[in-house]
Amino acid sequence: MNLEAIWSRCVGSGNILAATRRLRRGIAIVAFCQTVVFAQAPSVATPPSVPAAGTIDQYIHRAWDTLSRSMTDCNSLIDPKLKTAPVLYLPQEIEEPPQVAALRTQCKVDVERLPQRITHIGEIDPRSIKLPGLLYLPNKYVVPGGRFNEMYGWDSYFILLGLLRDGRVDLARGMVENFFFEIEHYGSILNANRTYYLTRSQPPFLSSMIRDVYETGLSTMSTGPKRADVWLLRAYGYAVRDHNLWLSDFHRASDTGLARYFDLGEGPVPEQEDDSTYYPDVIRWLLAHPDTPTDYLVDGPDQPNAAQEAELAKTSCDVSLSHVCARAHVDGHWLSADYYRGDRAMRESGYDPSFRFGPFSGSTHHNAPICLNSLLYKYERDLAWMAEKLGKQDEAKQWNAQADARKTAINKYLWNATDGMYYDYDYTKHEQSKYRYLTTFYPLWAGLADEQQTKGVEKALHWFEEPGGLAMSTLNSGTQWDLPYGWAPPSWIAIAGLWKVGDIPDARRLSENFSRTIRTNFDHDHTIREKYDVVSGSSQLDVATGYKTNEVGFGWSNAAYLKMQQLLAETAGKK
Repeated sequence: MNLEAIWSRCVGSGNILAATRRLRRGIAIVAFCQTVVFAQAPSVATPPSVPAAGTIDQYIHRAWDTLSRSMTDCNSLIDPKLKTAPVLYLPQEIEEPPQVAALRTQCKVDVERLPQRITHIGEIDPRSIKLPGLLYLPNKYVVPGGRFNEMYGWDSYFILLGLLRDGRVDLARGMVENFFFEIEHYGSILNANRTYYLTRSQPPFLSSMIRDVYETGLSTMSTGPKRADVWLLRAYGYAVRDHNLWLSDFHRASDTGLARYFDLGEGPVPEQEDDSTYYPDVIRWLLAHPDTPTDYLVDGPDQPNAAQEAELAKTSCDVSLSHVCARAHVDGHWLSADYYRGDRAMRESGYDPSFRFGPFSGSTHHNAPICLNSLLYKYERDLAWMAEKLGKQDEAKQWNAQADARKTAINKYLWNATDGMYYDYDYTKHEQSKYRYLTTFYPLWAGLADEQQTKGVEKALHWFEEPGGLAMSTLNSGTQWDLPYGWAPPSWIAIAGLWKVGDIPDARRLSENFSRTIRTNFDHDHTIREKYDVVSGSSQLDVATGYKTNEVGFGWSNAAYLKMQQLLAETAGKK
């Protein structure tokens, strides 16, 4: 639809006055009109993600239902990223649930079986599945919002914190049990429940989810603590399996004793089809910055013949298997196969993209990151806690020993006493990164930093603090996970870490600043977004390269706001 048609539909819908007001207030008129037009057009499938509300508290409270999806809801099947006909896939080994049969007629959805039973991640190449689709989950779940209309791995942890804060224990527990289902039937916790995510996971927060549901909700249920312990025993088994995924050879950062992110797929990711300029934009940036040395580019004709396609399949990507690959070239330049491995690993990390691991994080898979290894340290302590609760003392000792070994490796490779910061480690170059990134606060939240390390990290706060909250880094790379952008997940991890070590003044100030940014922008357009410019305090962004949108919803921002308000209430009057 061209701009004239969008404007005409917007005016015809009676929204000219509202549109004009938004234009005066600095909101892009086309973006607003697109929202109006697409919301009214039944031929364009768009899941609801914006609850009508007068106050921010009402908005967040209603959002849990607006953003909820289930196998009885036709909106669950929509994929804004690919805009293909909806297909629902069932595991090979389960009977078709009654609600799925109803979907066939109510939603006119095609229901298929996966071609084989999956016991480990990567057993199925998503490219072998004819049509991409949604993977069945038994329980209702909350999606992030906007183009992200499925249940995500690490998003769900932060969403869960908000659900528990808002008293939605059953919904939170159901989401955790969906992850149990993914481990059992799809081989692991997935990036999200779509077939094109069957080759990668996301940051390992399952043990934290289990503990929060157990401690905040289940242990106080009317059914009593005994039934809660039965649930914990079941959860423990799945947590062990999920933790083992990160000990696999492909997740091992060489001989460091640390883990890395890695995706078992090849070539460009298929979900990038909705932003067909992403990979060409990366190439254009690399060509425009020859002073930034990388091995991310390979030469190849823009219109390769069969032999040249076969060569590109080795050096870059397979044109015959990927529409995204076929478009990912500029003036005889293609992206290297190793770049695509790094690009996929970046997406497993959740931080996509930044320049933290080279331009557009194309070398993510060559690094042992502080965030991942802090999560695994906490995971091992959580597993020890579960084992002790369940009377498995020998197993608790083993988990604590694993955590101690990981802490030793973190201190050896990732801690920099001179700078007072935790960095990532490139194990292929045998050198510590000096890229300042907000993930340096993860060890405080995970409980692995000693007193000296805690003081060092607290002193490093000035590198990231901006008027509207915490920025991701000190480099404005033009991508969305760098300066000047602030995101709820690492912001809350940092704030919660400071709170945990007793730094109440910093935790309060940062909570106040980021909460004010969220609230001010909500007052402006009655939405909550996935990220914010914390330098200007705006949700209207100017991302130069990579993902350029700022999605509305938004699960983890809603949750972080609630948690920051909780912190401010519980620490009022404290120093």
